[in-house]
Amino acid sequence: MLRSMITATNTMGQLQKQLDQIGHNLANIDTQSYKRTETSFSELVRQQFNNQGNALEEREEERFGAELGIRQGTGARLNKDLVFTQGSIKQTSRSLDIAFTSPEQFLQIDVNGQINYTRDGALYLSPATDGSNQLLLSTAGGNLVLDENQNPIRFNDTFKELNISNDGTITAVPRDENGQPQVFELGVVRVDRPQMLVQNGNNLYGLKDLGDVQIDEVLTFLQDQQRGEVSMQQGALEMSNVDLSKEMTDLMISQRSYQLNAKSITLGDQMLGLINGVR
Repeated sequence: MLRSMITATNTMGQLQKQLDQIGHNLANIDTQSYKRTETSFSELVRQQFNNQGNALEEREEERFGAELGIRQGTGARLNKDLVFTQGSIKQTSRSLDIAFTSPEQFLQIDVNGQINYTRDGALYLSPATDGSNQLLLSTAGGNLVLDENQNPIRFNDTFKELNISNDGTITAVPRDENGQPQVFELGVVRVDRPQMLVQNGNNLYGLKDLGDVQIDEVLTFLQDQQRGEVSMQQGALEMSNVDLSKEMTDLMISQRSYQLNAKSITLGDQMLGLINGVR
């Protein structure tokens, strides 16, 4: 009984984490560019208890070669995986809104001196603080958007409009017909190993400790000859890839599993009470 209660208790703790993650997915169903986290379970620890002193050959043959003994687990372990499937595209007709139309492509942005990655294409212009009368391209959170050389993108404040091509080339059209347009290449990377990304909140992603892994094994910088692989759309935003029906189904299954394990603990407690009451 004690072992069954310990197993159920461990599993309930992991099921609670799954419920929390499902709730987080549901809360961000309308968050643009949000990527859901998928949960699954694996066995935590399994122990083998042999119930025969000597495994004789004839007994092994009778059991079709199976091991003599009982395997008992100690609970379940929750696994989490980010799912980077393409979200739906919402038209906004706003010139500074961009939507990636190919999965696993990200903008490079500067977050307090550290390079982060995002698919959130709601961009804004903020005035430079150095008195240069220039405008900086930034995210809704105020983080600077970087070009292909990982430098902030600066516009003169004399442009008429901004055009963003499908390959991430952004052009500031001057008001004066004789003026020279400013052209920048948005810093876009393709993440070849999404499992190396870690969520930093606010639709931002960083890299885990790479260890012996080289960064070019994780990221491909889409520039020069690979620039044509960039796929984005101006005047649109990518929405969340959360599937409401799937999340609700997982929620009900998780709740039933939680109730089952709670009932298992109750039954184990009742059985221990009966044993302790034997005179």
